[in-house]
Amino acid sequence: MRNRQLAGVRFAIYLVVLVTICRQAAAQSTAITVDSPMLPPNWALLERALLEANTTACREFFDRYFDERGFLLCVERWGGDDGPDDAIENCNDWPILHALGAHSDVLTMYKRAWEGHLRQFTLAKTTDVPFARDGMYYREFPVMFDWLHNGEGLTVFNLQGLSDPNDTAFEQRVRRYAGFYMNESPQAANYDPKHKIIRSLFNGSRGPLLRKATGLDWAGDPIEVEHRFQLGHGERTYQEMLDHFKDYNDVVGDHPSNLLATSLAINAWMLSHESKYCDWLLEYVDAWRQRMIENGGIIPSNIGLDGTIGGATDGKWYGGVYGWGFSVVVPQTGELAHRSTFQLGFNGFMNAYMLTGNDRYLDPWRKQFSIVNANAKTVSGKRVYPQKYGDEGWYNFQPSPWAPYALELYYLSMKSSDRKFVPSNSWLDYLDGDNATYPETALRRDLARIRDRVKGMRADTTTPDTRLSDDPMKFNPCSVSSLIELMLGGLHPGHRGSILFSRLRYFDPVHRRSGLPDDVAALVERLSDNEVTLTLVNTSQTESHELIVQAGAYAEHRFESIRMTNETIAIQDSRLTVRLSPGCGQRLVLRMNRYVNQPTMSHPWDD
Repeated sequence: MRNRQLAGVRFAIYLVVLVTICRQAAAQSTAITVDSPMLPPNWALLERALLEANTTACREFFDRYFDERGFLLCVERWGGDDGPDDAIENCNDWPILHALGAHSDVLTMYKRAWEGHLRQFTLAKTTDVPFARDGMYYREFPVMFDWLHNGEGLTVFNLQGLSDPNDTAFEQRVRRYAGFYMNESPQAANYDPKHKIIRSLFNGSRGPLLRKATGLDWAGDPIEVEHRFQLGHGERTYQEMLDHFKDYNDVVGDHPSNLLATSLAINAWMLSHESKYCDWLLEYVDAWRQRMIENGGIIPSNIGLDGTIGGATDGKWYGGVYGWGFSVVVPQTGELAHRSTFQLGFNGFMNAYMLTGNDRYLDPWRKQFSIVNANAKTVSGKRVYPQKYGDEGWYNFQPSPWAPYALELYYLSMKSSDRKFVPSNSWLDYLDGDNATYPETALRRDLARIRDRVKGMRADTTTPDTRLSDDPMKFNPCSVSSLIELMLGGLHPGHRGSILFSRLRYFDPVHRRSGLPDDVAALVERLSDNEVTLTLVNTSQTESHELIVQAGAYAEHRFESIRMTNETIAIQDSRLTVRLSPGCGQRLVLRMNRYVNQPTMSHPWDD
């Protein structure tokens, strides 16, 4: 018996050693050493300065507006003006900042803010709004609201996996949140699998709202306004808050902005690789793709509970709140405001493309651009393009073609034919070799943004009882747009709960964390369909550094070769280890095959 026990112990030790060796081999399967001297370029010093300035400013912001529990110091309210989603948006972009290489304090702060946020708005209750009387959050998720706001409130959480995917609470929440849209909770029957619809514009942990919404549902409980708060939409009284939302009624049935819910499913898939999450996501996006085809190439903005286009809006494919024909009167001015969120649906198609790399998820949108803009007309000798469609046909003509998410479409396809939809873009010009000063200009712009926001924060005279949840947002100093473009060759994901799309990502294998190691800077200089030109530099003149370069935000791409000055190395891997000697740097041309791997949240040292 004792011999068998010893044998079992030896076998267990053998397995541990074998797994450790395999993990190390996986993390460092391809490695190069860079020992070519390179004095730190200005862009490299600016990148490091920007990471540090962001961290310092975020610490001051957190200390000013959050308490020790992670509660935001504000008046808690429900609503589309200043609701729970706005509260956690005060930490927007902090997960990306940490994932780029900022100090671990950033991760600690936004995780504390998220835990505090969930507790704060579970305790916060409405008096008059019926569905939030027992808490604005239930099961740590909004009880029911539209995805313009749900997405905003999930922006921080949905990017936590970049830095901390193995947190137990994070994993539980990712699964629970995705389950709310897969009918895994009897109290949240949001999804109709027969008609492949999310049943209302309002949805969440207590299910869909299956009646017309009221101004109260949107505006929240009565509140004192004059001489106390400055509302984001300019309302001067609570009555004007109600009037702002008085026409926001037709919420029953599916709406394209609900496609933002697919970010929950793709996060669950990347974390667990359980097929049910991928299957649901593709089923739901495919259903919307088919609706676009059936509707003459244009995405409808209402699908009835019976699955028909316009079924809950008198057959009007353009109907519903935030639809193609949704234009309302501003109560303070009497002017007409054009409000739509159906274009947010492209995020769902992006998620499907991340999983498949299949152009069938991009082609309907490029065709839609052409179809809508074909209705342009000439007014006073100038070409104008429609942005809206209502009972009288196309309207709200503007000088620029209708092309929301054109940059994202081109970034995914990298087809020159898609570039024509993208307005003038300094970053793309730089990648084309036509704007050499862009890196320094962009990095200095973000440094100035931090300075301006900290200055505003220090001058802020609000107190917790005169501060709404969205008031501090204009002082959130986190400024990462230039770093996402220049370090990662990526797109800023916006603030709609979307995942990150980037050509590269970095890890520090010594400290086992996401982001560039101390002193290291990275610059993506060129992008094409199958190549990225990257310069890495170690700004330290005394210390060596090691980093892992990953193909894609979630290892969805694969490197094929590495070309350096006089050498090309074949590689078939999603990760590359680079050892940088003190004061050294190198330009690398990385040939790659995009969207060929199933994306994962796993870090290089994970299984």
